[in-house]
Amino acid sequence: MQRTIVGIALFALAVSGYAAGPGPAPVVLRTASDFAVLTKAGITDVPASAITGDVGTSPITGAADLLTCREVTGIVYSVTTAGPEPCSVKNPSTLTTAVRDMETAYTDAAGRPNPDVTELRRGDIGGMILSPGLYKWGTSVEIPTDVTLSGGPNDVWIFQISGNLIASNGVAVHLIGGAQAKNIFWQVAGLVTLGTTSHFEGTVLSKTLIAMQTGASINGRLLSQTAVTLQMNKVKKPE
Repeated sequence: MQRTIVGIALFALAVSGYAAGPGPAPVVLRTASDFAVLTKAGITDVPASAITGDVGTSPITGAADLLTCREVTGIVYSVTTAGPEPCSVKNPSTLTTAVRDMETAYTDAAGRPNPDVTELRRGDIGGMILSPGLYKWGTSVEIPTDVTLSGGPNDVWIFQISGNLIASNGVAVHLIGGAQAKNIFWQVAGLVTLGTTSHFEGTVLSKTLIAMQTGASINGRLLSQTAVTLQMNKVKKPE
C-alpha cells in the first residue's frame, strides 16, 4: 500500500511540475533593475497605462516614448530633451549604462548551461506547476491556461526560449510558497505577446518586441532590445 501511494505521488509530480531544487543563481540586472520599461526602439501606448518604476528609451530619442507623465510613477529618462513633458529627464549616460546592462543580462540568461528541464511539453506549459530551475526550449512557448510557479522567496526560475512567448487572453502566472517576481526571468529570442487581461510575473528579457494587449498587467519588468507596445496596461517593477 505504501509503495502504491509513493508511486501516485511521483506520478502527480511528473504531470504537474518538475522538482529542480532551489534553482540557478539569479540574473544580475545591475542598473537595468531600476526600470519597469526599458527599450532601444521606443514605447507606443494606448492610454491610459500605469507604470510603476523608471522608464527609458535609448539610443532612440525620448520622442519615441509615447507615454504621458501622468501614466508613470518613476523617472522618465531620455537621451535628448525630447520626451514626455514635463517629466522627461535628459540623461544619456544613465541610459547607455542601463541598456548595456540589459543586454549583458540577456546574454547571461541565454547562456546559462545545463538546464534542469528541456523542451517541456513541447512548449505548452499551460496548467502546470513549475518548481525553481533552469528551463530551456528550442521552440516557442505558449501559455494557454494559468501556470503556477511554486517555490520559496529565494528560489529562482530562468526560462530560455528560442522562439516566441505567447500568453493567451485572460491567463495568469501565479506565485505560491513565497515565490517572488524579482527572481523570475523570461529570456526570449523572439516576440513576446501578453494577451488581453492576462497577468504575468517576472522580468522579461526580450531580443525583439514585447507587446502587451488591452488590459494586460505584469508584476515585473519589460526589457526589450527593440520596442514595447502598451494598451491600457499595468506594469509594476518588483521590489
